[in-house]
Amino acid sequence: MAKRELLKEQKVSESAVYKIALAKAMAQCSRREMCISEIQTKLKSWGVVDDDTEKITGILIDENFINEIRYATAFVKDKFNYNKWGKVKITAHLKSKHISSGIITSALDSIDDEVYKKRLNDLISGHRRFVKAKNPYDLKARLLRFGLSKGYESSLLYEMLNEQED
Repeated sequence: MAKRELLKEQKVSESAVYKIALAKAMAQCSRREMCISEIQTKLKSWGVVDDDTEKITGILIDENFINEIRYATAFVKDKFNYNKWGKVKITAHLKSKHISSGIITSALDSIDDEVYKKRLNDLISGHRRFVKAKNPYDLKARLLRFGLSKGYESSLLYEMLNEQED
C-alpha cells in the first residue's frame, strides 16, 4: 500500500514539475525570442525529464511561443545593428544554436548589401584611428584581423582595404 501511494505521489509531483516548467517556459518565451535549443537547455537545467522537454517544446512551437524564423531574423537584426557583427560570425552563432541553413540564409538576406558594406567601412575607418602600426602592411594586417574578428568576409575586407589604400 505504501509503495502505491509513493508512486501516486511521485506522478503528481512530476506533473506539477511539468506544469510549472511549461508556465515558466511560456513566460520566458514571452519576454524575449528563444530558439528550440535554448529552451531545451533551460528545461534541462530546471530538471525536466526528456519526455516532458519534448512535450513542452512541441506545445511552445504549436502555440507560436517559439518560431525559429522569427528568432533568426531578430538575432540577425540585433547582432548586425548593435554588435556590428558580420555575416560569418552571425552564421556561426546561429549554427551553434542548431538553426537550419535555409532559415539562416533567409534571415541574412534581410541585411541590405549597401548598408552592410557601409557598416564595414565605418567600422574599419573608426578602428583605423586607434591602430598604431609600423608600416602600411602592418596596418592592413591589423585592420584585416579586426574585420575578421567581427565576422566579416575576408574577400570583402581585402576589397575594402585595397580601395582605401589607393
